[in-house]
Parts: sequence; C-alpha cells; structure tokens
Amino acid sequence: MSGADFSNYDVRRVMAVLPHRYPMLLVDRVEELVVDERIRAVKAVTINEGFFQGHFPGRPIMPGVLIVEALAQAAGILAMESLGLAGSGKLVYFMAIDNAKFRAPVEPGCLLHLDVTFIQKRPRVCKFAGRALMGETVAAEAEFMAMIADPPA
Repeated sequence: MSGADFSNYDVRRVMAVLPHRYPMLLVDRVEELVVDERIRAVKAVTINEGFFQGHFPGRPIMPGVLIVEALAQAAGILAMESLGLAGSGKLVYFMAIDNAKFRAPVEPGCLLHLDVTFIQKRPRVCKFAGRALMGETVAAEAEFMAMIADPPA
C-alpha cells in the first residue's frame, strides 16, 4: 500500500471510501494520509449547515458531537486505506469515545483541520487519537475506537 497516491483526495474520493452523504458527510478532502500512521483531513464549516438553524440562533456553533463525528470519519478513511479496504463496501462503526474535550467553539467560516493518528491497529478494531483544529487553536480532541464490519444484510 506504500505506493498509493493520496495527493488528490477530494470529496469524490472521500465518498468512494465512506458511505456518508449530505448532511452527514463531514470530510471535504484529505490533505495528508500516511498509511498505518495518520491523516489530516478538512471540513469547511459553512453557514449553510442545517444544524446552525437551531444551534444556536444568533450564535451559530457547530455541535461538539458533530466535531467528534468528523474526526471519526477521518479515522474511517485512515483505517480503510491502511487496511486495504477502500472501496470494499465495509463499514467503520464507532465503538467507544474517551477523553473528549471541547476547547473552542467552531463557527461558520472556519476551516476545521482533522488530525487523527492510530493508537492501535488490528484487522477488525482500531483505536485512534484525534484533534480538530482551527489554525493553531484546538477546538476538540478525543480518543475513540472503531470496528470494521460488513454492512447489515
């Protein structure tokens, strides 16, 4: 897998790996992917996101659970590419979230950088550490586990 080219990892390629679609697709592109190590992905946060209508009127802030979901989606791409499962139809399911911390509000107009690294990688279960950043400011961080499985029948 070391010869894979990740230089043009746009939203079409993201959608070829992840089953998520609007409004739940929270990764717009991948800036860097090092197989078996780390990923840096991007979510462009715009005022057009549906959740801003109610969270909160007059003070739009991206919900923390969606920031963690964006980190998990980036982790899913990392796992699928590292395990050679991209395009296989397998799904990545959340199993656990630990030590989630929310440090700064994410507002419309932000470019949210999603940095995720492997803590542990096995064929069916992986553990990750993730940080969501706006420039140098950490917006959120968490550790999480995911399971790779077949989709439901």
